[in-house]
Amino acid sequence: MTAGAPFDPKIGSMAPEALRELQEQRLQAMIDLLLTTDNLQARRLREIGVTRGTDVRLDEIDRLPTISKQDLWDHYPFGLRVAPQEDIVCVHGSSGTGGRPTLIPYTANDVEIWSEVMARALHGAGATRTSVVHNAYGYGLFTGGLGVHHGGLKLGATVVPMSGGMTERQVRLIEDLRPDVLCCTPSYALRLAEDLEQDNSIEVGIFGAEPWTDEMRQEIQQRLGIRALDIYGLSEIIGPGVACESLDSEGLLNIAEDHFYPETQDGELIFTTLTKTGMPLLRYRTGDVATLHEPKNSPFRRMSKLKGRKDDMLVIRGVNVFPTEIEAVVLELASPHYLIVEDRRTTTARLHVAVESTEDVRTGLENKLKERLGITCLVHVLEPGKLPRTEVGKAQRLARWTQGQAPIDGLT
Repeated sequence: MTAGAPFDPKIGSMAPEALRELQEQRLQAMIDLLLTTDNLQARRLREIGVTRGTDVRLDEIDRLPTISKQDLWDHYPFGLRVAPQEDIVCVHGSSGTGGRPTLIPYTANDVEIWSEVMARALHGAGATRTSVVHNAYGYGLFTGGLGVHHGGLKLGATVVPMSGGMTERQVRLIEDLRPDVLCCTPSYALRLAEDLEQDNSIEVGIFGAEPWTDEMRQEIQQRLGIRALDIYGLSEIIGPGVACESLDSEGLLNIAEDHFYPETQDGELIFTTLTKTGMPLLRYRTGDVATLHEPKNSPFRRMSKLKGRKDDMLVIRGVNVFPTEIEAVVLELASPHYLIVEDRRTTTARLHVAVESTEDVRTGLENKLKERLGITCLVHVLEPGKLPRTEVGKAQRLARWTQGQAPIDGLT
């Protein structure tokens, strides 16, 4: 399987100057659209003197106010919607605090954009009209399953809408329908690898919805005998397809910059939706930590794999630690089934790392973690099967203990 020409040749061959001109035109049109309302984003623009789109040039975007997930929660459910209710064709979202989700209204235009960028992502992974795409992302409010589904249909591929869970049936259908593309979370790919033969029909996997390391990539590729590519997205921006690795992107993710303008601030990704019409967002702070890179083999800039989320960063005795740093060390010596615990039951925070392995890895793992992180971790070695497996959704890789909480079985 090899990556062919870009899904849209006009976009794939666009000169940098032409792309920048298109981005600026779309930014100004998006600001004009926001200013037709009196919602939070429009008020903030007027407060800094922006009265029309042409007041803003693309190279001045960093002077504009940002929007946060808290703003979406404060204006729940659709306080930032721009399109009239009759133009909303579906709603997606993600989980929030107190059972309150973040809800995003989509117009038919938004769904078409989503289909387009997901078709590009699949195409960049080598999928064609003759491909069979086994889609094990969840269907529902979560954007993963339907995003892949829309993109597969747009590409003209055959989509198997399995959704998550029912692993025995998943394996059976993979054996019977012989898909060449697998789409799911990386943790579920490892779950499937426990039951699938390495000599299977899958050639490439597109894995996302949770941060994962290059070490986990190598583990998946070895156990399934496939190429493993990363995909990035979030429902506030569009869903999966905001950025995706291709077979020739050298481990970085191509950003669909004609639709989503990227920035970073203190390591945090910020995106502006240039073409959405349901609930466009200007400079949305994602909470995700990554770096931006110059284009190669494409007019679009690229981003690194996620290092983690700002709210997942652990501060242990003054040291900043991302869970992905721990994963990189764990996968050198132990199985991919692990759990990190931030223990704050006493005044001195401690970091536990539970792995499924044999006792002889404990000392080596403790030493490598201390060398990598600069702090001592308490390593717990558990028997195979003691840590929970992921059947649906994201794997639990991080737990936080506070005073009065009971430890997980096998950890103290």
